[in-house]
Amino acid sequence: QVQLVESGGGLVQAGGSLRLSCAASGRTSSRYAIGWFRQAPGKEREFVAAITWSGGSTSYTGSVKGRFTISRVNAKNTVYLQMNSLKFEDTALYYCAASDAYFSTIAYTSGYGYWGQGTQVTVSS
Repeated sequence: QVQLVESGGGLVQAGGSLRLSCAASGRTSSRYAIGWFRQAPGKEREFVAAITWSGGSTSYTGSVKGRFTISRVNAKNTVYLQMNSLKFEDTALYYCAASDAYFSTIAYTSGYGYWGQGTQVTVSS
């Protein structure tokens, strides 16, 4: 079992920045890939970004490319999502998730077996 806790969300003006953190505990000796997803009210949960265990491969959904950066520090069991040039449409509850397929950047929710509780990001226009 891997427990995930997100933090770093908040209220920010459009054009601003936030850095989300995803801290893992529990079975941290195992390798796992991490994905970030988000869900806005009335919408389905959507993929944002993912990173492999080594950090050597990352992927992003098109709407955040060039604005968001995913990274990880395995020694701290933490994955980060740096979000710059935030837009109103980035407003959502952001979740991190862990996958045992540590060599892949999976863009669908069913590829992840462990989920955090989410952190709210609100961007004011």
